[in-house]
Amino acid sequence: MILAAAPPSPIGAHPMLVFLLQLTVLLGVAFALGKLATRFNLPAVVGELAAGVLLGPSLLAHVVPPLSAWLFPADAEQIHLLDAVGQLGVLLLVGFTGMHIDMKLVRSKGRTAIYVSLGGLLIPLVLGVGVGMVLPSALLSGGKGDLAFALFLGVAMCVSAIPVIAKTLVELRILHRNIGQLTIGAAAVDDIVGWSLLSVVSAMATTGLRAGNIALTVGSLVAVLVLTYLVGRPAVKAGLTLANKSADPAVTIAIVVVMLLACAAGTHALGLEPIFGTFLCGILISTSGILDRTKIAPLRTFVMGVLAPIFFATAGLRMDLTLLAEPEVLLSAVVVLVIAILGKFVGAYLGARLGKLNHWEGLALGAGLNARGVIEVIVAMVGLRLGVLTTAGYTIIVLVAVVTSLMAPPMLRYAVKRIEITDDERDREKLYAASSQPA
Repeated sequence: MILAAAPPSPIGAHPMLVFLLQLTVLLGVAFALGKLATRFNLPAVVGELAAGVLLGPSLLAHVVPPLSAWLFPADAEQIHLLDAVGQLGVLLLVGFTGMHIDMKLVRSKGRTAIYVSLGGLLIPLVLGVGVGMVLPSALLSGGKGDLAFALFLGVAMCVSAIPVIAKTLVELRILHRNIGQLTIGAAAVDDIVGWSLLSVVSAMATTGLRAGNIALTVGSLVAVLVLTYLVGRPAVKAGLTLANKSADPAVTIAIVVVMLLACAAGTHALGLEPIFGTFLCGILISTSGILDRTKIAPLRTFVMGVLAPIFFATAGLRMDLTLLAEPEVLLSAVVVLVIAILGKFVGAYLGARLGKLNHWEGLALGAGLNARGVIEVIVAMVGLRLGVLTTAGYTIIVLVAVVTSLMAPPMLRYAVKRIEITDDERDREKLYAASSQPA
């Protein structure tokens, strides 16, 4: 006689109470500080990360240790509950990032965008790997080996953040200009290659850096790209076509979320990062041409207003700024920050000059592409989850994300003022202004 297995016991009363209070406190503080940051013309992510920093080992654990230990206990199951909410948020956030990519724009900018993006990718990547090999690995590397850490640092240095860049260009009223369009196009290429590299390096860190494992990982990446084109495109179009038959936005939202999560599961099953799957799915949704974006506006609002702040607050919880009091960690932070800024700046500038752009256009591209923002925070979280980074290494990379996002707007504003406006740009500005007026 076979007895049915007993169902797993539900979450206990105390863990549930702690979980609910964690969400309440993190979301409340993150939302408030995010709004405060925007009041000072700073990215909201700065305030949302600061919420976690204030509630984590950087401050609360030192000021009120008993409260910190009760609200954020070092219990794996409790931590995983919070992480699950954050992971859902980051998957959907990356999906929306993919939806921001306009492949027609990338193709229209052609050779110049390729030059700029390659320069902005290769130079920071090489410099990041080189610096990663000489930094004190005992402090920064999470035990996966010096080479894995160096490769991961290189990837972290070469990414850009389309959401931050797009928001900056809109606020500076230069998205319609040639330099704005080129910046977005180059950032799109950077993100596509950057997510691919992240997936490969993450898989290598998990399976090891042996030739057979590397070949298997690269093979998995190729398989994902082929399946995305052959299977993903028609599947996404079929799903969106089905969604468009209903006037209920909930149908479109549900189908979009199912497709994003299914693609995340698919890439994860092949040994690559789940966020790579949602990113590719976002691109497919964007390029399908049949998505009614007004229907998914409520989903975007919920993700940006609730899930994303929780994710960034949990990311801030893992930062420990007190580690910067150690001279070796502080010196490493300064070196990584300088390499990150100069590498992206020089790479984009040289790519622009090869693409026959002038000095000020090259400086503007270097400034715009330097904004790492939310993307680098996500990369850092992946490194911490995989054990590639220690808390010190993670803290340094997140600091790079914050500093580069803060410095990009004033640098971009300074350079763009010195770029002559063409007649085509004036005509485009009139159309842009007309389309921005309320009906």
